[in-house]
Amino acid sequence: MPERTYSISDLASEFDITPRTIRFYEEKGLLAPAREGQKRLFSHADRVRLALILRGKRCGLSLEESRDIIDMYAPGQNNAEQLHSLLGKIEERRAIITTQLADLKEMLQELDAVQARCEAALHTMQEEATS
Repeated sequence: MPERTYSISDLASEFDITPRTIRFYEEKGLLAPAREGQKRLFSHADRVRLALILRGKRCGLSLEESRDIIDMYAPGQNNAEQLHSLLGKIEERRAIITTQLADLKEMLQELDAVQARCEAALHTMQEEATS
């Protein structure tokens, strides 16, 4: 029985992305579908690879980082190197996001303080206008 293939529209629909996004990943060498004339035929492995690329993107990995980690995978072999690499990238992203989160919290506090000063000034202006 031949392996199931997926069209670009099948994958775009399944992953809620545009065909253009899939073509972009293909241009970058992240996906390599078979061709039947102009039609792209994506294999199950291509589908899994796309899912991993999108997961990496959601985790903040660059396409190059995702490619490096995905390319380390060797079916049926010890993939400890791949897992260690992924853990390292996760730690890096976590550190960056933690710093960004602290910066955002500080910005929110500053916005709260400015908002409070503006509201107090408006309240004072309204009281002076009514007295």
